[in-house]
Amino acid sequence: MNGLKYQLKNISKDKMCILSFLLPVIVGIAIHFISGSSLTAIQETSFGIIENDLPKETAEWLKDSGAVTTFESIRELKAQILNPSSQMIGVLRNGDSIQTMLAGDELSVTVKIADTLPVLYDNRSLFGDENVNIFPNPSDGNVLKSLLIVITMVTAMFMGCTFNAMSIIGEKEDGVALINEILPVTPANYLLQKILLGFAGGVFSTILTACVCMRPELSQIPRILLLIIFSAFISALAGLFIGRIADGLMVGIVYLKMVMILFIAPPVVCYLVAPREGIVWRLSYLLPSGATFYGLMNLMNGRTAEAGKDIAILLVHCAVWFLPYLIIWKGKGKKFRHVKLRD
Repeated sequence: MNGLKYQLKNISKDKMCILSFLLPVIVGIAIHFISGSSLTAIQETSFGIIENDLPKETAEWLKDSGAVTTFESIRELKAQILNPSSQMIGVLRNGDSIQTMLAGDELSVTVKIADTLPVLYDNRSLFGDENVNIFPNPSDGNVLKSLLIVITMVTAMFMGCTFNAMSIIGEKEDGVALINEILPVTPANYLLQKILLGFAGGVFSTILTACVCMRPELSQIPRILLLIIFSAFISALAGLFIGRIADGLMVGIVYLKMVMILFIAPPVVCYLVAPREGIVWRLSYLLPSGATFYGLMNLMNGRTAEAGKDIAILLVHCAVWFLPYLIIWKGKGKKFRHVKLRD
């Protein structure tokens, strides 16, 4: 208990750990106040056309499907399409029909829209006003808002890694690590003590974030808690690994940033651009954050059965990650039992 109090006191002086705890909660509060309509403009499909190229009725038809920007020449249109930050679809005249132009690095949903657009245009006369029903998109079902919530929660789960890594690195620099080696503490108790602080901090931060930006159904709460607990446990273990291999504070920060990018970026990229159930999607499950991210997204979208599969994969990750660390600390414990103090 005294060891936990010391670690908590030491962590409370570290601004990086405090920021990693508070930032996801603050972002979660900001997301809570973002309405679904405020993100609709971001999701709106963008079309680029050349002046006097398309008939007026075609331009009006495009305006009913998204935002239309007119360019004076095809050179300007291509420059905008090739802009990495743009998701614009170029629309050109092709006889009595239309053809689309893409840069090749667009999101999969943009590519599908571009591929389908000429077919929809050719068959536009088949869709009369009497056959069209417009259903309002509720703000809670906004895809981008759900994505922001899940990214924020995954970031909150990562804070246990920061807690543990900074705690161990701080003990190394202060010389406390040498004292810990001769204290009457078993390796199992020391390991439990180290994991507990980062684990509890990650769980608490993620639950706070979930409370302010999610509105889960009662049936989803147990699954969300399991995802949070397993993910925070793996994050705490990762912090112990970083703390052991880092020689100093700056090296530890570099390792933390690298692991954080590896923890968050691949699942987000795969979710946005990789085909579902494809080889890249399946390979992303090799990272524990992949099961965490997909599980939360499935729960946000009401796919409870698929979330159960993600929880099972995450449990396997917990066992796989914990086993080598037990072996390391078991060997370290044997080494320490032969240390004798001089009279």
